[in-house]
Amino acid sequence: MASSRPGAALELIQAVTRLTPVPLVPEIQLHQASEPISLWEYTELAAGRTGLAPPFWGFAWPGGQALARYLLDHPAVAGGRQVADIGSGSGLAAIAAARAGAATVTAYDTDPLAIEAITINAAANGETVTAVCADVTDEAGFPAAGTGLLLVGDAFYQRDLAGRVLRLLLRAHGRGAAVLVGDPGRAYLPRDRLVPLAAYDVPGLAALEDADRKRTTVWRLA
Repeated sequence: MASSRPGAALELIQAVTRLTPVPLVPEIQLHQASEPISLWEYTELAAGRTGLAPPFWGFAWPGGQALARYLLDHPAVAGGRQVADIGSGSGLAAIAAARAGAATVTAYDTDPLAIEAITINAAANGETVTAVCADVTDEAGFPAAGTGLLLVGDAFYQRDLAGRVLRLLLRAHGRGAAVLVGDPGRAYLPRDRLVPLAAYDVPGLAALEDADRKRTTVWRLA
């Protein structure tokens, strides 16, 4: 966090982002940065130290956009359920779940600034999302009883993380939760455990990906 002073995180987020519609989900607006390197440098300068987590919260990543589009187009998937969004980043998928009529939505991320961004973005869209700073991938008690839907976007880009996330998803599925994954084909995506539900061409990603438009799939854990 840049400072413990009340309002410091809000000021930082507003200084380095603009509240703009999400390309694939224009019904939702997020505080978004123009490109990652300058955002990362700014947050480290504001914090007075280096080595901070990448500022994933400043962008609408393709997996999150695909999940959000799918949830808004199929509101019965989240409607009335207790929803958990893992590695939530900006909170995009969580906000979409709330708008689709979820009973409760909790967004988890390990970056304290992401927690602030999720809270700010949810408020900007008039939705209620509880943001929790925690790594839940290895918590045996997670997800809690009653969780009906687990969401995860863009989490399979690194081998160790992908393994921990998959174990979490299998645990949630074993406890009766539906599991949806949004992913544009990251290196460690466990395709053999997933069933495709829908695919979208997510635009406007030149600053983040190897192409401006990425074919991104919403998958169901089988």
